[in-house]
Amino acid sequence: MSMTPLILMAAPNGAYKQTTDHPALPVTADALARTAKQCLDAGAAMLHLHIRDSQGRHSLDVEGYREALAVVRTAVGKHMVLQVTSEAAKVYQAPAQIAMVRELRPEAVSVGLRELDQPEIGEAGLAEFFSWLAASRIMTQVILYDVKDVQRWQALRASGVIPDNAWSLLYVLGRYSVGQVSDPRDLVPFLAAHQGPEPWSVCAFGASEHACVTAAAAMGGHVRVGFENNLYLYNGDKAPDNAALVAQAARAAASLGRPLATPDDIRAMYQVA
Repeated sequence: MSMTPLILMAAPNGAYKQTTDHPALPVTADALARTAKQCLDAGAAMLHLHIRDSQGRHSLDVEGYREALAVVRTAVGKHMVLQVTSEAAKVYQAPAQIAMVRELRPEAVSVGLRELDQPEIGEAGLAEFFSWLAASRIMTQVILYDVKDVQRWQALRASGVIPDNAWSLLYVLGRYSVGQVSDPRDLVPFLAAHQGPEPWSVCAFGASEHACVTAAAAMGGHVRVGFENNLYLYNGDKAPDNAALVAQAARAAASLGRPLATPDDIRAMYQVA
């Protein structure tokens, strides 16, 4: 078993859920800051955050991001790596997603490969954007939804379209759909296809999130937990808050003998320390 420090990331809100789904779901900058501090205290060293517009809808507004990041940073200091999403969420197209990242220049970002790998971008556009991410030393996590995505990523790497850099991968075990419950066995095809040097993480849906991330941790991967994908503890009870999901993942890591990564560990892994 890998003893590499485990990156425990909290994903507290996502693009779709509202406080009607859970009263502790953070949708404002102040709520995100409170949640970030709670998740930090529970063991998370990285935060994956979404922002909303004034109507509570998914937003990639640069000024909205700057405001939220400033408020969260005040709450957690440098003790968390703050990762923004560039998710389309059926609202944005690839050019707007790329433009947001370029203007914001965040510390860390997640990008969906299939969202950016579009005809209007082309391989030349992908090469330019990923080269810019590498030169800008922005910690970039590439989201892959299935083995076909993994193979496409590997082909882009092999052809030189995606340059060498300290990328990381997120394997999504399941889909954003009503009633989706992931299974630890969903990880097997990803691991069979994984060939590159990139560190990988998983996220999963439903109360089996905990079983999935525990399996990933045992296999040497990293984990993302939180209300974006799941509202339930491993026993099926609704979690009181995001920190409860972080805490149970931290306990799983301890049971496996894997120390939790610090923000300094993460920044060193991404070669931005």
